[in-house]
Amino acid sequence: MGIQPEDPVLHLQVHECWELLRGTDLGRLAVIVDGTPEIFPLTFVVDHGTLVFRSAAGTKLSAGYAGPVAFEIDGRDDSTAWSVVVHGQLEPLISFEPLDTETLPLYPLQPGQKPRFVRIVAESVTGRWFSTVGPEAWHTADALPHSPAWE
Repeated sequence: MGIQPEDPVLHLQVHECWELLRGTDLGRLAVIVDGTPEIFPLTFVVDHGTLVFRSAAGTKLSAGYAGPVAFEIDGRDDSTAWSVVVHGQLEPLISFEPLDTETLPLYPLQPGQKPRFVRIVAESVTGRWFSTVGPEAWHTADALPHSPAWE
């Protein structure tokens, strides 16, 4: 059985997206650097409807503070996959109230000093959940494109 164009995609409610965000600690931050998208993996926590991460000074922060950012997480199991995208702005976390930086579970992936705490303030949060197919679905004539552009 090939890929079916009518396979359902469930568009997630905002609260479902936040639940998925709370269930993981690894995502990707996308920023624009000199007109080109750049993507940085980072660990994060959800705090009061925002995302908080730690970083050192550098490209990620300078570009992120200069314009809008996107943040994405995804996951899958044997039969489904999901993706959540947050669009927003970066803000330096100046006050740690009510955060407790001694116990905040933020453990960056790379070693070194990460003294800056940064918040992603969400302007939109979207997500989708869909059924997946196995590799065998792509080994059939039905999986090939049938479009004048491909002929």
